[in-house]
Amino acid sequence: MTNATVKMAKRGLITIPKPLRKSYGMQPGDTFSLLDLGGVFVLSPRRSEIDTLADKIAAQWDEDEETLELILAALREERYLRGQ
Repeated sequence: MTNATVKMAKRGLITIPKPLRKSYGMQPGDTFSLLDLGGVFVLSPRRSEIDTLADKIAAQWDEDEETLELILAALREERYLRGQ
């Protein structure tokens, strides 16, 4: 495990130390996921699986011409029909 101290520059820029960039093959333009765990930040050098799944669901909804409102209405109706 590596521990590094970084300093935020103007416009919120943070430089990842060169040894870490080299170790993980990070290149300019790479995408990262930043997860806030109540003040502890986790930076991952790839998109999270949640982001990828959300994109897939959104694309399917667009293709099926679905909306969140229609899906929620269908769920409410199904619960009503099942007596829940």
